Amino acid sequence: MFKKSFVMLATAALTLMACASAPPASAPRANANLIESHLVFLADDLLEGRDTGSRGHEIASRYIAQQLQALGLQGGAADGSFYQRVPMRKAQLVPGSAVLSFTLAGETVALSYPQQFFTGPNLQHTDLALQGEMVFVGYGLVSDTFGLNDYATLDVAGKVVVMLAGLPASLPSEERAYLGSMKTEFAAERGAIGILTLHTPEQEKTRPYANSLLFLNTPAMSWLDDDGNVGRGFPQIKGGAYLHPDAAKSLFNHAEQPLETIFAALAEDKIPSGFALPGTMQLTSKTQHQAIDSPNVLAVLPGSDPLLKQEYVVLTAHSDHIGLSNDLRTDDKVNNGAMDNAAGVAILLETARLFAALPEAPKRSILFAAVTGEEKGLLGADYFAKQPPVPVTQLVANVNLDMPVLLYPFADLIAFGANHSTLGDVVARAAAKEGIALSADPMPEQAIFTRSDHYRLVQQGVPAVFLMTGFTSKDPAQDGGKIWGSFFAKHYHKPSDDIASLTKEYGAIRYDAGAVFTDINFNIALDVANSPQKPLWRADSFFKQVFGRADNSEPAVK
Repeated sequence: MFKKSFVMLATAALTLMACASAPPASAPRANANLIESHLVFLADDLLEGRDTGSRGHEIASRYIAQQLQALGLQGGAADGSFYQRVPMRKAQLVPGSAVLSFTLAGETVALSYPQQFFTGPNLQHTDLALQGEMVFVGYGLVSDTFGLNDYATLDVAGKVVVMLAGLPASLPSEERAYLGSMKTEFAAERGAIGILTLHTPEQEKTRPYANSLLFLNTPAMSWLDDDGNVGRGFPQIKGGAYLHPDAAKSLFNHAEQPLETIFAALAEDKIPSGFALPGTMQLTSKTQHQAIDSPNVLAVLPGSDPLLKQEYVVLTAHSDHIGLSNDLRTDDKVNNGAMDNAAGVAILLETARLFAALPEAPKRSILFAAVTGEEKGLLGADYFAKQPPVPVTQLVANVNLDMPVLLYPFADLIAFGANHSTLGDVVARAAAKEGIALSADPMPEQAIFTRSDHYRLVQQGVPAVFLMTGFTSKDPAQDGGKIWGSFFAKHYHKPSDDIASLTKEYGAIRYDAGAVFTDINFNIALDVANSPQKPLWRADSFFKQVFGRADNSEPAVK
């Protein structure tokens, strides 16, 4: 009895001593099995590719919301729920309805569709009738930074602008992408009513005219504001079309310069000046409109600091994919989107679990957003950025996850946009904790920083980074760059972006790599959430100059 009591007392004492000297609990770590369970569900055939507005995407959104609610997070929408419903319009061109003609020197010539021109569905008008005089505007660009103003001496009010496809090769890639996205806005600001875009020999080298014809029957989509207006539209731009260069030559026959002279200037990377074109154009078409909606799923972990909790670190990943395939070459019709972007959402959900497991919430609040309509033009992200549940000035940073390729044990990480704000330093620290290097953008010519959901928040002045697995593998037997390139060439936006096909080709889905990715994502957000200073745009960043605000930008370099 005594011996037993002594043993019990000694054991208890040792236990107390051990507890007294034990180190504090470590930070939570990502669980590869949980990432796998999320990814397997979201990439299942039953969700039929999670197309925007589809039942499959609604099921995915319900799953994401319930997972976030189960973690004890609060609904992040303005009404306190987990759903920010995004009203949308889906538009489909009526076959055979598009007619384009030119009246030149008293003679009217009709162009053949789609050999000489094509046009898309019109999001604003079901019955389009566009007619007007024409003005050639070169590339149609305006930029004080680069000394460009293709409209400087031109009057385009009430007229149709005729512009060259593409952009000058001399411009830096990200800035080129930004200016390319602004062409319609530049024309609208100057009163144009329509846009004709000319295919060029330079464009033919990279994007052949014939390739565009593969997408003729693709619907267009946009989100709608409270008054039912197209969210990113310009009402005075009634419509437009894309011209084959052979069909466009006649427009320049009696103009200031023939089209051949303009194309010759492009070959020398010269920017042609604009001038009025003789004659008029007429474009008619019919479009069918359909009203749909689709949810952004939003959840919040409130911050612990009385003041800083009013600021939010936003973590995003898009939950939609491209739905069912029309490819007659295969019996597999489901575009599962395992890597694009079930993987990103799975990591987002696991990141949310790590935050929920903290003994105390970070100082700033964390807003998790699984956004819809990325594949349709960043629609859900744009709606969220334009109508956020809190004032946009309270969103201090965005970390976006889109298509992490979990097919090899990555040794480096790419953070698109890391050079534009102090978020780059945060990413480097978080990656280093996991023994992962931060690499420079390996594809600067692709301007990827402007091509995913975070960019819509950037346009509202929010510093952001877009995380992607790097091209270096920890396994010397695997070439990460080749695997990434192989995935992009063979499986991106195809039914074979599914677990079975990827496992068969690459051996396994690396959920363990997903766990490393999650831990980095978590530590980036945790660092920002607890730092006294919110992220700042770099003084020399082009995007700071265009979108930055005084409250979140470094002072200009003197």
